[in-house]
Amino acid sequence: MQLGMIGLGKMGANMAQRLVRDGHQVVGFDPNPQARSSVEQFGAQSAATLDELVGKLAAPRVIWMMVPAGEITGGTVDALLRLLASGDTIIDGGNSNYKDTLARAKTSDAKGVHYVDCGTSGGVWGLAEGYSMMVGGAKDVVERLNPIFETLAPAKEQGWGHVGPVGSGHFTKMVHNGIEYGLMQAYAEGFSILGHKQEFALDLHQVAEIWRYGSVVRSWLLDLTADALEKNPKLDGIAPFVPDSGEGRWTVAEAIDLDVPAPVITQALIERLRSRDTDSFTDKLLSAMRNQFGGHAMKKE
Repeated sequence: MQLGMIGLGKMGANMAQRLVRDGHQVVGFDPNPQARSSVEQFGAQSAATLDELVGKLAAPRVIWMMVPAGEITGGTVDALLRLLASGDTIIDGGNSNYKDTLARAKTSDAKGVHYVDCGTSGGVWGLAEGYSMMVGGAKDVVERLNPIFETLAPAKEQGWGHVGPVGSGHFTKMVHNGIEYGLMQAYAEGFSILGHKQEFALDLHQVAEIWRYGSVVRSWLLDLTADALEKNPKLDGIAPFVPDSGEGRWTVAEAIDLDVPAPVITQALIERLRSRDTDSFTDKLLSAMRNQFGGHAMKKE
């Protein structure tokens, strides 16, 4: 198939390369000239503007967006809708909030442009391993796009699926990332307990390697953890600061709206927020309260 790829960062460029490698025709757009040049090196075309991108695609056009969620995605959709025609398709492969996706799909539908949301997981490993994709959209529209998904997936019929109507792809990916928060937190806490048992002098990389085979806690995430511990066993130079990209917050908010208890995912999110508080007023006040009611000593800065 022929498609445009908007956003040629680590994931977008790798996805474009995987598509070209399997015989698809890709026209890439990114405001960074170096990013555009990089995709030309493996056989993709490039465009310097969205107008040029649309002009290089044959109707009905298919355009895949791999850009940051929020205003950038919204602005890109608005710009595309001024250029595209009825029957064209926009695929949002980023981590958009599913509620934003529903609104954008409604606007696109009014102009006759199909909207497909594809929650995409795979990161920098996707070029070699393939991408896990959760696709939302009209059944007939998604079926026409099957060759794209089959190329990007780990295997033709594995690691991807049409999960439901528009919005369901991003909703599923949101929960996927919420689960990821919980898994990461559990691994991090477990290895911290191991490391603090100093009299055993455990080799954390060795433990991770043992668990990778045969253990019920083995996973690709554990594989990556083992690799990180091999390269930097003491995690030297890494600040104890954990960002969040939004999906964990959205998952917790959705759980509350649906009256679904999600304590593990919620606590994992709270721990990420806590990691950023380098001068915790909360902890200072807790220490002060202990001193007030019990005369307990307070540690001074």
